[in-house]
Amino acid sequence: MAARTDTELVFGGSAARLHGEDAHLLGREAESAGVDAVLRDPDGPRLVLVRGERGVGRTAFVRAAGERLRADGVAVLAVDCVAGDSERPLLLALRVVMVLEKHRSAAARRRTPHKSAGETPSGAVSGALSAMREGDGTAMAGALVGALAQSAPVVVVVDDAHHADTRSWSLLGELDFGRLPPGARLALTAVHRDGADGPAPGARTAGAGLERLARNPSAYEVVLPRLGSGTVSALVAQRLGAVPDDGLVRRVRELSRGIPGAVDALLAAWAEQDAIRVADGHAFLGPGTPPPVLPDDDRYVVALRSLGEPCWTVAGALGVLWPLGAAALPLLAAATGLSAREVGDSVGRLVDAGVLDEPRPPDAGAPQGWTFHLPLLAHAVHARLGPWERGRLSAVAVEALWADGATPAAAASPVPVPAPSPAPTPAPTPTPVTSPTPAPASAPWPPPLPPTYLPDRIAEAGSLVAPERAVAELTAAARALYPDLEHQGMLRWYLGAVRLIEEPTARSLTVLRYGQAAHGSGDYATARRAAQWVVSAPAEGLEPLALYEAATLLVAATAAERDWAALSEMGAASWWDSTPLPPLATVSGRIQALWQLEKWREALTLLGDTEAVWRRTPDSRVLLELFGRVAEFVLGRPERFTQALTAPEPADLPRSKTFAMVVAQLDMLLGTGDLRSATALLEARGLTPELLPAGSRFLLLHLRGRWDEALALARRPLVNGGVLNVVPGHHLLPARTAAVLLARGRVAGAARLIDSARAKGVTGRDGTGPGGTDDPGASVSGPLEHVLDHVEAEVLRGLGDPDRAGRVLRRGLDAADEHGSVYGTDELWASLAEVHAEAGHPRRAAACLERLERLAGRTGGGRTGGGRTRLLYLLTSARVLRPDSREARARLLEAVELAREREQLFETAVTLSAAARGGAGSAALLYEAYELFGATGAALWRFRTRTAMREAGLVVPGRRQATAENDHLLATLLAEGLTNRAIADVLRLSEDAVANRLSRLFARTGMRSRTEVVTAVLAGNPSAPEL
Repeated sequence: MAARTDTELVFGGSAARLHGEDAHLLGREAESAGVDAVLRDPDGPRLVLVRGERGVGRTAFVRAAGERLRADGVAVLAVDCVAGDSERPLLLALRVVMVLEKHRSAAARRRTPHKSAGETPSGAVSGALSAMREGDGTAMAGALVGALAQSAPVVVVVDDAHHADTRSWSLLGELDFGRLPPGARLALTAVHRDGADGPAPGARTAGAGLERLARNPSAYEVVLPRLGSGTVSALVAQRLGAVPDDGLVRRVRELSRGIPGAVDALLAAWAEQDAIRVADGHAFLGPGTPPPVLPDDDRYVVALRSLGEPCWTVAGALGVLWPLGAAALPLLAAATGLSAREVGDSVGRLVDAGVLDEPRPPDAGAPQGWTFHLPLLAHAVHARLGPWERGRLSAVAVEALWADGATPAAAASPVPVPAPSPAPTPAPTPTPVTSPTPAPASAPWPPPLPPTYLPDRIAEAGSLVAPERAVAELTAAARALYPDLEHQGMLRWYLGAVRLIEEPTARSLTVLRYGQAAHGSGDYATARRAAQWVVSAPAEGLEPLALYEAATLLVAATAAERDWAALSEMGAASWWDSTPLPPLATVSGRIQALWQLEKWREALTLLGDTEAVWRRTPDSRVLLELFGRVAEFVLGRPERFTQALTAPEPADLPRSKTFAMVVAQLDMLLGTGDLRSATALLEARGLTPELLPAGSRFLLLHLRGRWDEALALARRPLVNGGVLNVVPGHHLLPARTAAVLLARGRVAGAARLIDSARAKGVTGRDGTGPGGTDDPGASVSGPLEHVLDHVEAEVLRGLGDPDRAGRVLRRGLDAADEHGSVYGTDELWASLAEVHAEAGHPRRAAACLERLERLAGRTGGGRTGGGRTRLLYLLTSARVLRPDSREARARLLEAVELAREREQLFETAVTLSAAARGGAGSAALLYEAYELFGATGAALWRFRTRTAMREAGLVVPGRRQATAENDHLLATLLAEGLTNRAIADVLRLSEDAVANRLSRLFARTGMRSRTEVVTAVLAGNPSAPEL
């Protein structure tokens, strides 16, 4: 049985799948209970009105109520009104009579089945048809009352009754519903909107008859409200079948305003665009995803289109101008050529139709402006404007704001926008637009604006406004918003500035800043194009430092895109010799390319040969000195790197570059498991974990044993497929995440994550099995993958394949040796020693231990360094060399002391467990290890520790909890798609023992198959409380 792909944590995730409506309507519990009570009460109201704004779910609500009634044996009849019904007087009344008579006749035939099926229309229907032809409302009312009385018990549901004709509304308003027999009910749904001061004019679209019915003493009215934030989150989770990310919920809430129909339209559009990705049961919206453009047949677009012109033109213009408040209308008239009266009348119709809202002050004075009732519709009308229309309307807004002295505000806003990426090209220069400055007495000017509004308008206006001022304000706003991780507009503003700049040097510098901003916000393709544009034909007058920055950006963006073939070319002198760049740029660029490819020895040699070149500027000197120290560290010479950790920060560097240097140092320490030094570095530099990039925070949380938080942090970068940690820790995030999954029993999930990491970053693998080929000679063109090799080998060992695990470990070590790297190889040597020992090859195991011991001495692996290598040596040697000897126990005691000093929960638990099993301490150490494994959520290790407790004659604490944990772990392994044989290997049990455990699991939970168990695990809401 294969595991479901949308529960996997892999690079890129899987496409979101929309699920249909649940029988339980979220957020409608109180309203549903009220309607059910009314419709089930024989003496209750005979008329039920269900009202709410467009898309709020009136139809779904009455259908769900109808299904509940049908389940109780009540007949429920449906009548659907559509646009155009209002043109046929008494049509609704006729249709209600016809559906009632059809139901009565069908019931009569069931009672007397011998009666002929080919009957003529009943008298009631004939009378109703005649009444409609003659326009006789009195006769129609009699036919309707008679049909209702003769068909009871019955409920007639009239949906979208606001489309009905006015004569039918008048007729219904005159009926005495209180005299209808018990069991005869009429339920109607209609559009209803609440404004700030009560019912909005849009309610008039249902006619005065609807308001009259609402006041009928025999009526029960339900007004469906919008959904609250919590309910929107639950609705998104229901539709996607996954826990939505907070950012996704926020975007949905902002664009839909809690209207269920808008939520569904939004999710459907994003899912069709593949903008929502699901992984590990969580759903994420891609960074910078713009609001979708509603299609022409969408209910909101259709409603707006039905108003015709000039309403459509006015709505489109307000898509640009509405934030300007009451001043928008005179500006709109000036830009479109419409008269003030035409604009005012159109706005009134748009308000009545529910397209616009009309906020008014508390004293009910003049409107303070107009907003789109649904933000998603505002985006739809804005997107349908042509470039010239958007530019001219934006120019009108800009000129009006500039005339009052407004400048762009730089503040965060939770509304992401797309990051454009066309090549920078100059725009044509039409005649600039001028606009009168509005000064309405009843509204403040300038109004409070979203911080992105003015720069957005400047960018869209382009050369229609003063170019020099536009460039200055766009670049200032873009710089203030850096790094703009939510893609609010920084890149768009930089690009707008580029298109307005004609002077070559200034234009090239702005393109460079545009590319650097793109890299900082995660748009690596745009960053690479911008850097390539600058380095391919540098403008005269560009300083060498700017070209150095362009070369640095090009290498970094190429590495971020994992284009290792292109990066390999950049590692050669010939590639840089072909560029028109100065030595500072070419030398630095080449060194950085070699560094990204982990060609450490070549990079160090080039650093030494060109020192006089790269030391010319503070930026290049500090960066390449850091590269040199990192290279020495990786090659097993950590002295200079360690000394630099306590050196003063460079005084001549911008704070952003100093921060980047600290993060690089921190990642090196965290990658080698040196939590103490990493914590000391943060304290010395005055940094908190919250300020760190996601990859660095993940490594910190992982070492601290806060695995739930670490996994939550890892999901987004893995799903987005963005750059993780820089070399040499490029693969640490997926590797450590896979290790957490493995420790929690998600064995197949760990293997798939490793596969996806390799497929995302490297070519040349054959893709078979975990990690692809295990040929030790397989070539890799990108960063080393030995940290992935280590966790893959642990997966294979857990699945009972030690031979292949040994080959994978050997492959990783050979690749590292080829590069001269010892970074992270201690874990591989330790695992390989155990594999050889378990296979009965003591000499090979001893050779691995010797390498591990030498490595501990080279890297400061004792008390003077991080200590991980020394700890691995102590644990591995105790397992491999006569585990029951006095020497082995002494090493285990030292390991326990060292592990406690390092204060890493999982590592300490593993060490305590090994010491207890090796006789180097009381068996009670298993209790402490058991608690620590529980704190990290390492379910598989908790299971093995329970086994060790029983073998040692100890009582396992919390029998009921232990049973529940066993069941959940077994169910998890089933959900991973493992066979009984594979489960036995993972749990270190016999197949018979696994079969017995499965039988007990089925008996305890009442489930009858593996499929049911898997479904319960994936749903996260299994039927048995223990599971």
